Amino acid sequence: MPPARGEIWSVRLPGKPDDPHQPRPALVISSDYRNEVADDVIVVPIFSVGAEGPTHVSLARGAGGIKKDSVLFCEELTTLDVDFLVRGPWGPPVDAAVLRLVVRAVRRAVGEVVPEPR
Repeated sequence: MPPARGEIWSVRLPGKPDDPHQPRPALVISSDYRNEVADDVIVVPIFSVGAEGPTHVSLARGAGGIKKDSVLFCEELTTLDVDFLVRGPWGPPVDAAVLRLVVRAVRRAVGEVVPEPR
């Protein structure tokens, strides 16, 4: 079964083989259809510590099965071959509001001017 948009999975990040925090949690943000037909997924890595910022989104403990309050680093968006998925999903998909915030932060990370919602 392919991962679903909004699920948290344990993943191995290429280019960081010596990172002691591997595998690390990541949020799947690619569409469900893409996840079914492609051999890779688009994810945003999750860290337990991180400063607030325009490209960081807070994730509350329990959301998607995450074990403690965390931060999504949306500027580190990456595409991973499905072979880099280690375990998941951790729980149910995160709330749609969290996904909207992540997409906004990704847009900011790629240089789009994204005004705050009213």
